[in-house]
Amino acid sequence: MGDEPLTIGAFAVRARLSAKALRLYDRLGLLSPAHVDEVSGYRYYRADQVERARLVALLRQLDMPLARVAEVVEADGTDGTYAAELLAAYWTDVETRIAGQRTLAEYLRARLSGRSSEMYGKFVVETVEVPEQVLITETRHTLADELPAWIGASLGRLEAAARECGGVSGAPFVVYHAEVSMESDGPAEACVPVADETAARAWAAGQGRARQIAVRVEPARRLAYTRITKAQVAHPQILAAFEAVERWVAAQGLRYAGPCREVYFADWGAAGAGDPVCDVAFPVEEAQSQ
Repeated sequence: MGDEPLTIGAFAVRARLSAKALRLYDRLGLLSPAHVDEVSGYRYYRADQVERARLVALLRQLDMPLARVAEVVEADGTDGTYAAELLAAYWTDVETRIAGQRTLAEYLRARLSGRSSEMYGKFVVETVEVPEQVLITETRHTLADELPAWIGASLGRLEAAARECGGVSGAPFVVYHAEVSMESDGPAEACVPVADETAARAWAAGQGRARQIAVRVEPARRLAYTRITKAQVAHPQILAAFEAVERWVAAQGLRYAGPCREVYFADWGAAGAGDPVCDVAFPVEEAQSQ
């Protein structure tokens, strides 16, 4: 009796799933029937498929995307230890995201309740004159969750390339030409100042089109900036830093002379959470009189 095929209805009862869910799992390749009658189209399952069906359902209760569910259930069929590692990695990602959302909710609660000034007051805004710079750059459209990894990788590539361009001649920075969030993908531009423009252009010419590589000369600028720690680079603390500078610029009667940027002047890997590593900055200029 235990080896008799189960209709989709009987199997659904055993697996504690709906027939609709089973059809979806079949369509997605997560759980296919053991047999489909060619004439009637009826689906039949084996009793030993119940555990896989329940595993799929439990993973979905964790809001795990179907592609990752497929990875876990396939690994479970061959190596349970690896399947457990995949689940642990997914849950680490979830906890990281929730922690970020919790911090963002606290930030928004303070903002909506009118306590924003308390956060802005933590940031000291100053100005600095930056001379003309030759930049090697890499541009990418990226969403917020991919941004930190891309910044580290792109600046690393550009700093390595700077050896062929006369060496690094200033602090690397990232320019945001449009908003980067979970709904908007920028683009963002990683920039490394270099000493030799001719060598930089020769290097860029040899890069092909694998990445959006460019060389440009940025004119001298006045930056309004606030200095933040490694811990404050994370969202939403960095949002408060940007807004603090924006409020300062408005209060001083200045106007923006270019897109905002993050200037990374310290060794990120060696810095502790409380060490200053980044300037959140806006190019500014005097507002023209009417």
